[in-house]
Amino acid sequence: MTTAAPPDVTVTVIVHNDAARLPRAIASVRAQTHRAIEIVISDDHSTDDTPRVAAALAAKDRRIRVLRLERNSGGCGAPRNRAMEIARAPHLMFLDSDDELPPRAVELLLAAHRETDVDFVMGAVERVRADTGATSTWMAPLFARRRTVRGVEDEPRILFEPLSTNKMYRKEFLDRHGLRFPEGLHYEDQLFSAQAYTLARAFTVLTEPVYRWYIAPYAGADAATISNRRHLMSNVRDRLRIARLIDEFLAARGVSSGVREEKDFKFLSHDFRLYAGDLPYRDLSWVAEFAAETVPYLDGLSAAAFERLGRDERVVVGLLREGRYEEARLAARGLGHGVGPRTTVTDGRGRTYWGEALPRTEAGRGDLDLTEQALAGCPFGAARFRHEITRVTHAGTVVELTVRTYDPGLRLPLAPQPASLHLAPGGRRTTVRLRLDPAGRGVFEGTVRLDLAAVALPVQGFWGARHPVLEVTDGRGAATGVLLAPLDFEPFEVAGPARHRVTVEPEGRDAGRLQVRWRPGGAVGRLLGPVVRRGAARRLARALVRA
Repeated sequence: MTTAAPPDVTVTVIVHNDAARLPRAIASVRAQTHRAIEIVISDDHSTDDTPRVAAALAAKDRRIRVLRLERNSGGCGAPRNRAMEIARAPHLMFLDSDDELPPRAVELLLAAHRETDVDFVMGAVERVRADTGATSTWMAPLFARRRTVRGVEDEPRILFEPLSTNKMYRKEFLDRHGLRFPEGLHYEDQLFSAQAYTLARAFTVLTEPVYRWYIAPYAGADAATISNRRHLMSNVRDRLRIARLIDEFLAARGVSSGVREEKDFKFLSHDFRLYAGDLPYRDLSWVAEFAAETVPYLDGLSAAAFERLGRDERVVVGLLREGRYEEARLAARGLGHGVGPRTTVTDGRGRTYWGEALPRTEAGRGDLDLTEQALAGCPFGAARFRHEITRVTHAGTVVELTVRTYDPGLRLPLAPQPASLHLAPGGRRTTVRLRLDPAGRGVFEGTVRLDLAAVALPVQGFWGARHPVLEVTDGRGAATGVLLAPLDFEPFEVAGPARHRVTVEPEGRDAGRLQVRWRPGGAVGRLLGPVVRRGAARRLARALVRA
């Protein structure tokens, strides 16, 4: 009787009430090109059909073991920790039941371990939109070059990559440092990864994707991931608690100020930024509670990290610090797209600040100061306008938008202004003219009618989304800005040209840009959709033109 060879890698698949997707995740592990693996299904006390599905999967493959927690832990830490206790292989990996491993993930990571003496190896993450199939690379710049990093001090920016699931760890490394996931808190990956980066003698970064992460931005509340439950104040508190635990750990390890600054900047530009983008959809009581939780923590972050933060994000911080919560919601609209304020105020020293009121605190003055943007004197093409859609109607394929334009730098004369709306799916631009009439000092209003059936599309059709922009001019230069969709805007769909379906909607769930999305039907849709979702539209276009 032959004895099975010991596994080289234990892959832990954590699951809770996910009977439908667990088989897909397990299939991706069973299909690995490196076969000497152990698969541990760690069930966080599911109450659906998961136990039966897990048992059936184990019956098909003797490499699979099933571990069931006695009670639900409410997070990812406990099921991973329990699986580590029984893992038999010298290397460990983690997979969530709603994701997958690419076929060569184990092979690539293990080969890198055998090539260089490191404590863990990490690879790129392919993000897949569950609704469209569109793919992108998570934190792509960090995975542009293969390298071995000799500790976090050599590359502090690696702290921006907090996942535990795209890594293969030496079990001896984790055991020697007693490195385990925190339990009873969400965002456990962030602490675990910060500790691993700091404790490791060396780790290798691969360019190849080793994890496939499915994201569902429109999932219902009952199916939303932890990151999509940002409306819960408990979610905010967990993220802040994890951030404080990371701070305590880094301080205890005596890391350099450069590492601490990078961690602070990561929190501001990523963690805080996620919640800031949601603020327009939160009521004032929620924003006030959010400020009460976050501002004390923000006040302790390094000044150098704040200096690196974009001015638009700093304005949101400043308004929260000042208790100006309605204005914070306003400032958060259109973050990242060069949207100006509705108005500004100037102090006795000639400094220009966001909004109608001067800041009350020194910190507020630093955050809300827009002087360097030179709203009144910068080149016109760089001028910051704010275009808000105040009304949307549609009849058939014609959409009518009422637009209010704010000119905080008073760049436009108080007279009717010519303007243009541009929309360019697939590189073909459609332009519609409109007139903006004065509606007060630094405020203009106008109406534009856009016939979606008349929008020019590429000959091969178009599958994707584009954002209309509004262009204003002073006769010497032109400034183009996004159109902010109304907060209460309900998406609608119309029939477009060449059997396309066209959806008009706000961008994502943020209170951001107006978005127009095309989806071709018929044979073109069947051909174009899968290829576009893989980022290969240009190749298909050339093929169709040649045909």
